[in-house]
Amino acid sequence: MPSLAASSPRELQHLNMDTDNKKRAGNLKSRLQRRSSRVANTDGLCFEEMSQCSHSLESLLSSKYGMKIFQAFLKSEFSDENIEFWLVCEDYKKIRSSFRMSSRAKKIFKLYIQAEAPREINIDHKTRELIRRNMKTASTVCFDDAQRIVYGLMERDSYPRFLRSDIYQALLDSTSESVKM
Repeated sequence: MPSLAASSPRELQHLNMDTDNKKRAGNLKSRLQRRSSRVANTDGLCFEEMSQCSHSLESLLSSKYGMKIFQAFLKSEFSDENIEFWLVCEDYKKIRSSFRMSSRAKKIFKLYIQAEAPREINIDHKTRELIRRNMKTASTVCFDDAQRIVYGLMERDSYPRFLRSDIYQALLDSTSESVKM
């Protein structure tokens, strides 16, 4: 083990930052495990439902509890804007008033689509411009291309990481324990 006394102030600062980051990661992990255990104790959550969540992203998103755990996981990874956007689009499609649809489309665009948006999602320039044009006559399909891109990103990236996460594995274990009892 290297001597700390011989370390430069800069090396000590990096050592302290590494220690702080490890503490933060540990604290975040324990908070998420507590959160997932609270959800695991919720009535209606069972092993079958949780194991079904591993079949596909679609099955996960159709599960009330699976969705909550997935959202918590994405939040822990600082990538929850994708699921938020996807959910907002699902709600947007249910709007029937053209005035409300137009108003909501502008809010969604400002929050998720425009460059440098507070919750900007990762879409290409072509899709961004297509949405900008679609907003002139807002319809239920206005955000479909962006929603498809975000779904694909979650399906290829976030969802597999979620299935490998300690949070999901702990939840599966806790629900399988209740089946054994």
